[in-house]
Amino acid sequence: MPLVSPREMILRAQAGGYAAPAFNAENMEMAQAVMQAAEEMRAPVILQTTSSTLRYGGAGLYAAIAGALASDAAIPAALHLDHGESFALAVRAVRAGYTSVMIDGSRLAFADNVALTRGVAEMAAAVGLPAEGELGKVGGKEDDAESSGPALTDPDEAAEFARETGVFSLAIGIGTSHGVYKGKPALDMERISAVARKISNPLVLHGTSGVPDADVRECIRRGICKVNYATELRIAFTDGVRAALAEHPDAFDPKVYLKEGRRRVYEAAKAVIAVCGAEGKA
Repeated sequence: MPLVSPREMILRAQAGGYAAPAFNAENMEMAQAVMQAAEEMRAPVILQTTSSTLRYGGAGLYAAIAGALASDAAIPAALHLDHGESFALAVRAVRAGYTSVMIDGSRLAFADNVALTRGVAEMAAAVGLPAEGELGKVGGKEDDAESSGPALTDPDEAAEFARETGVFSLAIGIGTSHGVYKGKPALDMERISAVARKISNPLVLHGTSGVPDADVRECIRRGICKVNYATELRIAFTDGVRAALAEHPDAFDPKVYLKEGRRRVYEAAKAVIAVCGAEGKA
């Protein structure tokens, strides 16, 4: 089927007490692996790319890869711009065929974040697509964007932000970080519940790679209904390529070593889908 808006899959997850799994795919092999895992587990799925990934390959190229994979699949698949850095990039992604966009104004002052997010939300809504915003920073490094530490989302500010921007979904800060954790993350679980009591918008968890599965499930129980994974898949793919090259040091055909990276991403994606409770929900 063609790429779909993630609106319905996220709302169904919110109503059903599970989460829509969202995977950052850096190349064709990672996207193939995610789609294979989702099809086998009959799960809805969101493919994502960040701003730096689009600078590397272009929105049209990634939209073509995702669109081709979705057209051969029997499960709903969406294509989402993750951590969009500007209004212009969000427009470019929509024109290329993305079915959802995020604008990340979390490093801006509150009023500036509201203004930027409202503009993107209105643009997306004009063509029938949902937009995701962020309030409260997720720590760590997401591609080129680095934060000194997580900033927790204030529930009252979240209510004002949702009202003023008209955004569909909201990524909130509860103590997670992008990249590799140096220890067990300390998550403010009660903050999810507090935000969920203030707004009805679907809530999104970023920086999930490395968070214990039990903690992810608790976040979902408290109101998270979209969960993003990036670093975990990048590590799986890279480890697979390294292992294949170590086993076949004379290999020069990329298919020889990239397929092991693809296999490991497939296994990682299956595990994430199970944690999200999305199996059989397509």
